[in-house]
Amino acid sequence: MADTIQDKSQTASEAAETVIEPNGGDTYRFRVADYANLLKPRVMMLVVFTAITGMVLAPGSISLWQAVVSILCIAIGAGASGAINMWYDRDIDQFMARTQKRPIPAGKVEPTQALVFGVVLAALSVVVMYFAVNSEASGLLLFTILYYVFLYTMWLKRSTPQNIVIGGASGAFPPMIGWVSVTGDFSFESGILFLIIFLWTPPHTWALALFRHGDYERVGVPMMPVVVGSHSTKVQMLIYTLLLVPVTLIPGFIGMSGLLYTAGAGALGALFLHHCWKLLKDKDDAHARPTFLFSILYLFLIFAFLLIDRVAWLPMPITF
Repeated sequence: MADTIQDKSQTASEAAETVIEPNGGDTYRFRVADYANLLKPRVMMLVVFTAITGMVLAPGSISLWQAVVSILCIAIGAGASGAINMWYDRDIDQFMARTQKRPIPAGKVEPTQALVFGVVLAALSVVVMYFAVNSEASGLLLFTILYYVFLYTMWLKRSTPQNIVIGGASGAFPPMIGWVSVTGDFSFESGILFLIIFLWTPPHTWALALFRHGDYERVGVPMMPVVVGSHSTKVQMLIYTLLLVPVTLIPGFIGMSGLLYTAGAGALGALFLHHCWKLLKDKDDAHARPTFLFSILYLFLIFAFLLIDRVAWLPMPITF
């Protein structure tokens, strides 16, 4: 998943600081904010939002208690994956402007502590999901964590420019996990939610890689702009967006959502294509950052329209 985490303000850090005096008299500081930042809270918020959407759209019912537990487990599992990712990437994070202020390279959290923190939280999220919700959601959550940690972080990220295409699937599972939490099984509809995020991830991440090109080149991560160049990356971004837009319209035509969502998705898709086309014509990549920022808003609004449409239901005149 592409992620950007800003440090908390000094005031917030001091407020969350606990000073502990061991027997030997040495003082060390434990900042709650630093451990919270290990969980990649900004990424977690989007994960939680898409998971809630999957849960709301799913047919059937789930108790409020199970729904809350499920969302917490998904959030904690995602955060745990982020913590383990930071532990593994600590050798390159210190050399990248975007990541050098993360807790480990900044010297605020020891690597081993971050690893233990991540592993414990990951195990806890999966076990609680199993006993409190259902085994299918628990199994999918476990698969998502292992996929992100081992397949993406430890293998694909540093070995192929297709890293985010294949590895980015881990970020597409949360709405499916939310869906399975309710139904106990998978379906075509939950697969559509997965596919929306899966196709969105490459143009979103490559937009970031375009204006952070130097960071990835410096540490030897083969992101697409580093390997094939700026123009080819932009072409591929446009292709993925062209594939994404019709997929976002499928919910309306299968009766999963209605007219309001379909109109919103169509308008957002046109804007996303406009950004990608403008970026393609941009010779100095100046439009990469606006494209990246819009891509975040785009995904949020796509899932927001799915939720709003569920309340303000206007059926499509034609469905299949």
